[in-house]
Amino acid sequence: MFSVSHAQEEREQPSDVAVLKVNSNRIYGKLIDKNTGKPIEAASVQLFANDAGNKDSLITGMLTRSNGDFSFDNLPALKTFRLTISAIGFSQIDQEVTPDYGKGAEQKKFRNDLGNITLEAEVKQLGNVVVTSVKPALEMGIDRKIFNASKSMVATGGTAIDLMKNIPSVSVDVDGNVTLRNSSPQIFVDGRPTILSLDQIPADNIERVELITNPSAKFDAASSGGIINIVLKKNKRIGLNGLATIGIGLPKIANGNLNLNVRQGKFNFFLSGGYNQSGGKARGEAQRQNKVNGVISDYFNQESVNDRIRRFGSLRLGADYFLDNRNTISITQQLGTGRFGYDEVQDQDYLDASLNPVYYGSRTADGKATFKRNGTNLNFKHNFPEAGKELTVDVNYNYGSSTDRSDILNAFSYPDGQVYRPSSLVNNRGSSNSDQVIFQADYADPIGENGKIEIGLRSYHNLFNSRFDAFANSNGQQQKLPLSNNYEYKEMVNALYGTYSNKIGKFSYQAGLRAEYSKFNGLLVDSAFKFGYEYPSKLKNIWNALFPSLFVTHELSEKDQLQFNYSRRIRRPNFWQLNPFIDINDPANLRQGNPALRPEFVNSFELNYSHNYKSGNWLGVLYFRNNPDDITEFSDTITTQQYQELENAGVNPNAILNTYINAGTTNRYGAEFTVQHKIGKNFDITPTVNMQYRTVKARINNLDLSNEGFNWEAKLSTNYKIETTKSSFFNGLGFQLLGEYESSEVIPQGKRRPQYSVDYAMRKDFLKDNKATITFSVNDVFNTRRWGTIYDTETFYQESYRRWSVRSFRISFSYKFGKSDFSLSNKKRDNNESMD
Repeated sequence: MFSVSHAQEEREQPSDVAVLKVNSNRIYGKLIDKNTGKPIEAASVQLFANDAGNKDSLITGMLTRSNGDFSFDNLPALKTFRLTISAIGFSQIDQEVTPDYGKGAEQKKFRNDLGNITLEAEVKQLGNVVVTSVKPALEMGIDRKIFNASKSMVATGGTAIDLMKNIPSVSVDVDGNVTLRNSSPQIFVDGRPTILSLDQIPADNIERVELITNPSAKFDAASSGGIINIVLKKNKRIGLNGLATIGIGLPKIANGNLNLNVRQGKFNFFLSGGYNQSGGKARGEAQRQNKVNGVISDYFNQESVNDRIRRFGSLRLGADYFLDNRNTISITQQLGTGRFGYDEVQDQDYLDASLNPVYYGSRTADGKATFKRNGTNLNFKHNFPEAGKELTVDVNYNYGSSTDRSDILNAFSYPDGQVYRPSSLVNNRGSSNSDQVIFQADYADPIGENGKIEIGLRSYHNLFNSRFDAFANSNGQQQKLPLSNNYEYKEMVNALYGTYSNKIGKFSYQAGLRAEYSKFNGLLVDSAFKFGYEYPSKLKNIWNALFPSLFVTHELSEKDQLQFNYSRRIRRPNFWQLNPFIDINDPANLRQGNPALRPEFVNSFELNYSHNYKSGNWLGVLYFRNNPDDITEFSDTITTQQYQELENAGVNPNAILNTYINAGTTNRYGAEFTVQHKIGKNFDITPTVNMQYRTVKARINNLDLSNEGFNWEAKLSTNYKIETTKSSFFNGLGFQLLGEYESSEVIPQGKRRPQYSVDYAMRKDFLKDNKATITFSVNDVFNTRRWGTIYDTETFYQESYRRWSVRSFRISFSYKFGKSDFSLSNKKRDNNESMD
């Protein structure tokens, strides 16, 4: 809360107050403690651009002098500014400043005296802050949704995967793979591609998550399933600021995280480091009927228990250097490491057509894996004098390596205990290296009052190599299996884009076109077998390189907006989908890539309607996605030749081989509805429903795999906070309950099984200014989060499920700290130092 007065006798006059001619654009004022009337020293005062084209761009900042004065000179000529003031012990305030431009020769100059700005002690304003300044968990826009990570209690102390489970429209499968409206999105970190997986990013390091369901031509065309942009915390408040978190839980859960930020003068330094550990015993099950000419020939049942442990460590550090008001250089270094370990036991029953046991199998496996994932980013940003006109240049270098090993023992016996066939031991050893370089430049230039043109270019290069050796040990003899694989590839994508946006009355629009040339060269080193793709391969196929987009928005009223958008995208097959390596971790369900896969193209249409009302808002979306050459899964029993090659690996003679094919066409017709509603002062509810009808047209080897069906999913997020006028332990105690349900979903040869889960958390803030927080959470309250499929083909029928995470309990403690007058040097710096 603040007020402004112009009683100049209460403040020191600036030395140039008698100068009548305005020589530079200036905003100045003075901070006063409302209770004592004394000036506030060393308060952080920051000035941001507030124009639509350059909104929230930091222009300058400083600490107030000993007499409470602050002054910003040589400012750009903008329509409005936003002033943000923060001081320890006082409530933060934001004030919009409209410059008072002169007339005649001084019509482009201004001098604004804000007078005395009074600040009130934060302890007397907590009630008001709760009502007016707290951001909602979900901010809904026409083109994107923004999820504020701090509102997710259940993800505290966890990873980005735990956070994703709570976001509307997003689903996470058993392996931690994320889908957005049942499609695979592209994952960005701070607006850039990353080689980090989601379970390698601590949830406590995330500020917000942005969901862009239908990206424009400005974004990478490979974002056919949309974009999930993870924005990491990087405070820019003057002085020292930090947040420390530590937590423990079951099973085998431990985490610790530290975020630090120091801003002084022209520099802003930031550092975050964390450790995360989780474990547990995950169970899986498969029941199959094998068929010959449509008649059941035998049965196979399998149960497994996987005792796992996963450890992640991360370190992120960097600095922003403000050269002047218009130029900023930033460098960020990301270091990540991890270790996985598991011990798995599988019990197998082989039964004849009458359900009589023929023989039993036992499989034990233990494995370990390590990885290192690092990334360096260099960024330069230049703001031109014209508001909204800017140039940014990014150079990213991501690099990493991994190693893994596993030992698998297979034993088989008759029902009477005698040996059915000799035991086999398989030793697997693997390693990989990856180097990724990305260069990107973007330029934005406003045209007229509402127009804007944006152009940019991007060059992406990825070099990857992987070596995997598998050996079967029998009777002291070691034999190299055809599973062994020495594989490398080079991937390159060069892109150029342009967009133009403008506004006519209540209609606004953006049209864009992106051109991309992509090339993938894969090589099986041992056999010299080459594969890959090139798009476009010829000039006549230029349409394969062009990706248009169109957005048209109509403001029906201040509270209602209607938008139509269209984009054409591409989905290129990833490493595992192309790699012909056969994964035998599950001897009855093998996995193999298909090097003959082609990229798929996506035509995406959306119609959005948003409405704001007194107690909340809601967003309705109708969408249609057309996918020619859709990359989809295909499953079949292994051939006799494949079984003979893998017999020493203990593979089931009727094992299913899961691979990938290009379907003819997949169409998705969908509707999504999200409501964010507040009930009373302290309770809010956010339900989301996504309904989709999917048709698949596919044929392979004269086998028709076409299928169609309806599926839906729903999420419900509820939050409640106790607030009383009396001093009580329960005052300020918050509760969060999240529920999710996914119905069955058709796939080419069957369907996915339905699943549901519930998460719960409670949080309490305490100590002075609520600097400390303790959170207790339960993920998957009823232990039901599992991923299952049903296959129904001419040769087999199988129902199975598997899971990776298990129900977990976690308690976390967080502490916020800060000092606005912190100095990096031994000598106290001049409080008048600013970014100019």
